Amino acid sequence: MDRTRLARLLDALETGLVERRHVLRLCLLAALAGEHTLLIGPPGTAKSALARRIHRAFREARYFERLLTRFTVPEELFGPLSIRALEEDRYERHVAGFLPDAAVAFIDEVFKANSAILNALLTLLNEREFDNGAGRMRCPLISVIGATNQVPEDEVAEAFFDRFLLRLSVGPVSGVGFRALLGEGYVADAGELGSVPAVLQLGAAERAALLAAAMRLSLSAEVLDRLGELRAWLAEETHYVSDRRWVKIGLLLRMAAASEGRAAVEEWDLGVVPFCVAADVAGQQAVADWLAARLGVRAAFSPPRLTRVVEAFEAQLKAEREANDLDYDEAGRLRFSAVDVAARDGVFHEHDTGAQAGALAGEIGDAKGGAAALRMTYARKRRYGVLHVAARTGQIDALLDRLAGYREELDARRESLARWSAQAVWADPGFIAAAERNLGGVAAALAGLEQRASTARAGFQALPRLDGAGLRPAAIEHEPLAD
Repeated sequence: MDRTRLARLLDALETGLVERRHVLRLCLLAALAGEHTLLIGPPGTAKSALARRIHRAFREARYFERLLTRFTVPEELFGPLSIRALEEDRYERHVAGFLPDAAVAFIDEVFKANSAILNALLTLLNEREFDNGAGRMRCPLISVIGATNQVPEDEVAEAFFDRFLLRLSVGPVSGVGFRALLGEGYVADAGELGSVPAVLQLGAAERAALLAAAMRLSLSAEVLDRLGELRAWLAEETHYVSDRRWVKIGLLLRMAAASEGRAAVEEWDLGVVPFCVAADVAGQQAVADWLAARLGVRAAFSPPRLTRVVEAFEAQLKAEREANDLDYDEAGRLRFSAVDVAARDGVFHEHDTGAQAGALAGEIGDAKGGAAALRMTYARKRRYGVLHVAARTGQIDALLDRLAGYREELDARRESLARWSAQAVWADPGFIAAAERNLGGVAAALAGLEQRASTARAGFQALPRLDGAGLRPAAIEHEPLAD
């Protein structure tokens, strides 16, 4: 599909709508993928107007609309019984002009109907087929837009609720939107919307071609990995999403790319997924936050992981700065304590009296003379050889190279998001902003870690050095720090 034509079509459909742009676009995307949308919100929030506008996007598409109540009978949805068929002992309905004959339908208060009607709707919505008498007829249904104030919790309602791939919350307009609603942009009803030019509308052949193009696209390993991670996370949160729904989500992502003329699904397209896997605003926001924090960021350069690596270097530097070492003299021999030196220099002799030995021992607080044993002192800070310092700085240089590579990769991801958002038709502005903030935060965290790693490198460079021939070097630790 030509993207310019799609943009013009959306401009025509959005004329006069206030704060409903993204909802309308998602409804149309679902319709292009052959899926259904449920609008959840109070009365008077333009739910029916959205459905009528979606109908205008398709050429020669019949429209059906009905408000359901607990007193609604099947004839109101599926058509009256055929008297002639009854005379011939056949139980058939006249479906012309009713839901089985419609391409786009709006069903208000969808959960108010009884279970018999809801069960009949299940097959119609999912298989696009309707049991009419002894036969099953194929229906031309493109998309159903349902509306409700709330979703009841019972088995039949849950099964029916699952038939709607997108669940969109529609509330009253904001304070700013209220002024626009009563101003020049006000359109009381879709009936006041000018006719969408036929050249912009989509015919049956075009819809089929677009669907075929979407089916030819494949999901990249990156997108599949993210969806797999999301599925696991939802399972941990005890939030079940059926396999059927995941398959439909895959098609919706492909349609988003194909309708924009792209050859591949990008990870940023996943911004539509929260509306498919969560039932309410709070759940959708939680999924959106989870995605925004992960899209564009590989596990290898996530700030928590790299922070642990830098902290390990900082801890090692602190330990080596504070470490004490054996004290050597200028000849490379160990220095000893005062009693050790006295013994070495012959102050103690075999013929010394006990009193003499005791007096000397008493000076160091050892009446038994045990202080005369050789004792090494630890009176100076440890010194390090060239190889040791080179090993440590080499490790940090490798980390800095990795950080620089991650920064370049992250810059490329940010550019990718900017390009995608500039031409994206279906994107949620709020999701784009959240993804941009997250990538910016990761970039700032990487810059901070680079600075800390460079500071640690300078610290290793400044460690006390061995400065004389014959001085024994400290042990060189070649093992890498765990990341």
